[in-house]
Amino acid sequence: MAMLARLLLFSLLLGLGGCASWFDSDWREPQVHLVKIETVKARLLQQHFILHLRIDNPNDSTLQVRGLSYAVRLNDMLLAEGDDGQWLRVDANGSRIFKVEVRTNLWKHARPVAKMLRQHTPLHYRLEGTLRTGLFFARDLHLARSGEIIPGDFFPE
Repeated sequence: MAMLARLLLFSLLLGLGGCASWFDSDWREPQVHLVKIETVKARLLQQHFILHLRIDNPNDSTLQVRGLSYAVRLNDMLLAEGDDGQWLRVDANGSRIFKVEVRTNLWKHARPVAKMLRQHTPLHYRLEGTLRTGLFFARDLHLARSGEIIPGDFFPE
């Protein structure tokens, strides 16, 4: 019986050596880029958009994505926030497009947004969130992407 216990303990210790490779120091964080914002419906009281995010996996192993928590801001004004629970896999050294549906009500922001658009100065947007990755051992990737929108680009001359 003691021999069986020693054998079991020895095989358990050998198995834990393989677990160390799961936390390999060569692991690099995946990159998340906002590629496109698609308007599905834009009504007075509700707007429906799809955010197209590209996830680039620079690692030699497949990346399992378990979802995304996000917040979208325009000039520090919160426009939309939510949690998307899609699961997907990104191949090793590959990329994949991740689509997130966003529903918001811009009616409460109509005056400030109209004022910003009339000023013809660039509007700053910011996408913040947490990309949940991993299957058994989770790694949360905190992301923040920002850029500018020039209001004059949306109006014909």
